[in-house]
Amino acid sequence: MKKQHPIVEMSRSRLAALGQIESRTQFGGYALAVEKVVFALVNDDALYLRASEALREYAARQPMQPLVFHKRGAEVSLNYFRVDDALWRDTDRLLSLSAASLRTARQETLARQRPLRLKDLPNLSLRMELLLHEAGVRTVRHLRDLGSKRCWLRLRAINQHIGFKTLLALEGAIEGRHEAALPQTVRAELNEWYQETLKGDPS
Repeated sequence: MKKQHPIVEMSRSRLAALGQIESRTQFGGYALAVEKVVFALVNDDALYLRASEALREYAARQPMQPLVFHKRGAEVSLNYFRVDDALWRDTDRLLSLSAASLRTARQETLARQRPLRLKDLPNLSLRMELLLHEAGVRTVRHLRDLGSKRCWLRLRAINQHIGFKTLLALEGAIEGRHEAALPQTVRAELNEWYQETLKGDPS
């Protein structure tokens, strides 16, 4: 019988209260899961827990090292954080934080399984979803296929009060980020298009 990785075995022992912990190879290490929901990774002889609100609060007091791996020559930081020696020794806290990671992973899994509505995207409210429906844009895929500019033009055709902020909101929704987090180059390009469009708008 093949001997398991020692950190995987130690994790199974310390976190047994979470349920039956399964492991599979991933990212050159191991993914740890309960009922197929991955909540931790083992890499380079270290355990990394999936980010959760509880883990962020803990990390604010006790800095934790993120998991970084190399992909095509570039460093990629994953949303997992290293369990240090102090946390390994604090069995109760380790179990509590691991449970929080598992809960967060389960919530994210359920969210991915549920069909995404327009109002679920960043920046978009129920009111904007209804307006997009009126403009013939009824699904997230259709929004992404059309792009922010064409969607904005559709909205503008039915509501002349639609402005630049809505264009930014649509772009952010498509990119999966708050409009304020859009890169300055993107904002500048959209603003230039917006100004040119207004010049050609007979209304």
